[in-house]
Amino acid sequence: MPDRQPLHPAPAVSDGRRLMTIAAIAGLFTLFGLVVDGPAASLRGLGAIMIVRDTLVTDYIGIGGIGGAFLNAGVLTLIAAAIYRLSGAKIGGAATACLFLVLGFGLFGKNLLNVWFIVAGVYLYCRFKREPFADHINTAFFGAALAPIFTEILFSTTISNAVAIPLAIATTLLIGFILVPAAAQLFRAHMGFSLYNMGFTAGIVGTLVVAIYKSYGFVPDPVFVWSAGNNLLLGMALFVLFALMVALAVALDRSAIARLRPIWHLSGQAPCDFTEKQGFAAALVNMASTGTIATAYVLIVGGDINGPTIGAILTVVGFSAYGKHAFNIVPIMAGVFLGSMLKPWGAADPAIVLAALFGTTLAPIAGRFGWHWGIIAGFVHSSAALSVGFLHGGLNLYNNGFAAGIVAAVIVPVAFALTKPEAGKEEPEP
Repeated sequence: MPDRQPLHPAPAVSDGRRLMTIAAIAGLFTLFGLVVDGPAASLRGLGAIMIVRDTLVTDYIGIGGIGGAFLNAGVLTLIAAAIYRLSGAKIGGAATACLFLVLGFGLFGKNLLNVWFIVAGVYLYCRFKREPFADHINTAFFGAALAPIFTEILFSTTISNAVAIPLAIATTLLIGFILVPAAAQLFRAHMGFSLYNMGFTAGIVGTLVVAIYKSYGFVPDPVFVWSAGNNLLLGMALFVLFALMVALAVALDRSAIARLRPIWHLSGQAPCDFTEKQGFAAALVNMASTGTIATAYVLIVGGDINGPTIGAILTVVGFSAYGKHAFNIVPIMAGVFLGSMLKPWGAADPAIVLAALFGTTLAPIAGRFGWHWGIIAGFVHSSAALSVGFLHGGLNLYNNGFAAGIVAAVIVPVAFALTKPEAGKEEPEP
């Protein structure tokens, strides 16, 4: 059988065009919300979202309806994209993942009110260190994982507004200021085998912040808002979105689908930018394929398509520009599903559905050490994700990232010790 012809170099796609693609998807979210609920109801829903506490899990569809939630997510992402443009930041795989997280978490936890002082804190750090904001803009928007701290303090009923407003601002500015050095240091704990490094960092920082506030008697109250009954509408919308992404990718590069094969041979260990290795178009196809798998998983196990699960699906999609692909996420999801069969909870339980989707942050373990290690990691993660939330009081939106960082820090050294050097997958040259 003759060897396959080598692929020609991927056509270059400018940062501006990449950003326009992401902004167009955000625009579709905005339009979808306005069409489904109408402008008046969507704006009322957005207003309700702006004044709600955002502790895990607060489904914005349950607070402001589909219109308000999608309007919040779309507009928030459009503003973030504009800031990326103004900063001159490079729009590679990490930036793509970050903007998709802004879009996804705009449906549960991040809103037009609560993210900005953390972003501003990172900006102040950059000014203090005399470094370009573009170098750390991903940290700023990833760091909005701790945005619920702002609204938890701001809307507290135990302290007056005269104290709550400056305290909320000062706390989140300080959090943003320390995130850059903290994230750089904590990356070493998992060595890039958990893709959500900021989730791990935010978990550590959030735990410290909550511990300090608890010592003064300020204890976050648990929240659980979870909508259901929209699987047909929202599931169809997601599948249409993924089809449009593939169509755009093929328009940009006719060989985009063929470029998936080299991506599948990468372990995904961070940093692993698929947009640089195989081009932006191939990354779009990869993103659509993993998004389809993630959405199908939720439907197959009988879960709900709502704000949190779409946020998790879009996290899978975003990081499929930076580490995830079909062959390294499925073992993790299988491990979580296996955990649901052997432990006292069901695969369709909200926390387990989210663990299966967000737990794919551990995909590099499957990619580097093999599918069996991925199943082990997913199985362990299914328990860890349910056990660490009390540490940060639900104020870290990336709870699974926090849990996965701990899982990776333990499992990866064991996998290295028990795996023959030649058995581990090395990263091929781009």
